[in-house]
Amino acid sequence: MASRRIAQETFDAVVKENMEEFEMDAAEALIEAVQQFESQGVDLSNIVKAVRTTASEDTEEEQTHSVLQALESLQTSLKSSSTDSLCEGLQRFTEQCKMDFSHRYLAAQKDAYPIILSYCKKAGGERRPLLAALGALAALTDGQPDLLDTDGRDFLMGVYNEHQDDPGVTCLAVRVVRHCCLKHEQNRQDLVKAGVLALLTGTISRYNSQPELVREACATLRVMTFDDDVRVPFGHAHDHAKMIVLEHSGLKVIIKAAEAHSDNPSVLSELCSTLSRLAVRNEFCQDIADMGGLKFIITLLADSLDHQELVKQVLSALRAVAGNDDVKDSVVNAGGTELIVMAMNRHMSNAQVCEQGCAALCVLALRKPHNCKAIMESGGALAALQAMKAHPGDVHVQKQACMLLRNLVARTQDFSQVILELGAEALIGQALASHRDCGDVARAALRDLGCHVELRELWTGQKGSLSH
Repeated sequence: MASRRIAQETFDAVVKENMEEFEMDAAEALIEAVQQFESQGVDLSNIVKAVRTTASEDTEEEQTHSVLQALESLQTSLKSSSTDSLCEGLQRFTEQCKMDFSHRYLAAQKDAYPIILSYCKKAGGERRPLLAALGALAALTDGQPDLLDTDGRDFLMGVYNEHQDDPGVTCLAVRVVRHCCLKHEQNRQDLVKAGVLALLTGTISRYNSQPELVREACATLRVMTFDDDVRVPFGHAHDHAKMIVLEHSGLKVIIKAAEAHSDNPSVLSELCSTLSRLAVRNEFCQDIADMGGLKFIITLLADSLDHQELVKQVLSALRAVAGNDDVKDSVVNAGGTELIVMAMNRHMSNAQVCEQGCAALCVLALRKPHNCKAIMESGGALAALQAMKAHPGDVHVQKQACMLLRNLVARTQDFSQVILELGAEALIGQALASHRDCGDVARAALRDLGCHVELRELWTGQKGSLSH
């Protein structure tokens, strides 16, 4: 795996050398440089793979990349009192940053963050330049959460608080928050302490009729429940989820928003995904059911079987909410098992739908023999085995299917023969041989199905003794 990094200047120098020393044209020089560094195991994700140019053919200025030209032009426009000039410069820089991560990274290396933040502050209460500056800040911080400092956080919370009645400013502020919190635990904790959860839930409620803003705020709220920063041993994901529910009525806010956007699949997908992140406690799952959320989810699944992305998120929400044993029964009694199997069969070619479908059925079957019977009668075991056949290389599908098959027979041995006759033993054996991560669950499934399985002896206690 590529792990080495180089500076932009190093890459540019090699491209220049290819053109001058070896007389290659620009395209050929670029390709050659990329191949040369990649063959050496260099990660080029942070490198702008383009030939440097001058800002104008009529000048003899030093060659540089377009994103840096945009940044330099922006600094020049600051000296002008023209709002139009400033906004145009910010827009040009934003477009360059949106091209790809390497452009944003190079700009950040040349101190773009303090420059853009200064423009954000300079805009003050003027809406047009503030929107342009926030748009540039949102583009620059995408994938670069480390850029946010204390000054930036204070500005961001100030703008968010002061412009809650402006949907355009609010949407961009929320986007910056999301970019700065993704894969950055400290930023999450700092912004939560600063009161961002109340602002996010308030935004969803206040702008319930605006799909883009609801979707943006919902996605940002969900990021607050992530544990994705590899640099910290323990995050506050669970605590943040509890705060959203207990202190900010998060479940009620999400369910009401879902009801308001019942005909918008993209918004519903975000809402369902967020709801699944909040169902972290037994009582929260019951609260979702009591508020009408479970009925809404099941109805939504029935009405949206053709929407693949939405189906995946609805299945994820069902999986999370069914963590409560009473809710399990409610799902089955409402015909949830049949709908899950229908969704899997409809989208059998999609690994994620199969994974979430198997996972949802797995949760419903856990410690519930009556539910196992309903799943078998609905064709759940067959759907799981078909998913294993359709996605032999996907470890997540294989793992969830094995867990489902085990749960179906763990307390009801009557189903073992039926499942074996469907070809389960060979498919589980294939998963065991192909995926190391399936080892424990595959062996457990084979054992509970009554098949011969070689259990590994991890420690025998024969190579040492405890001293007293």
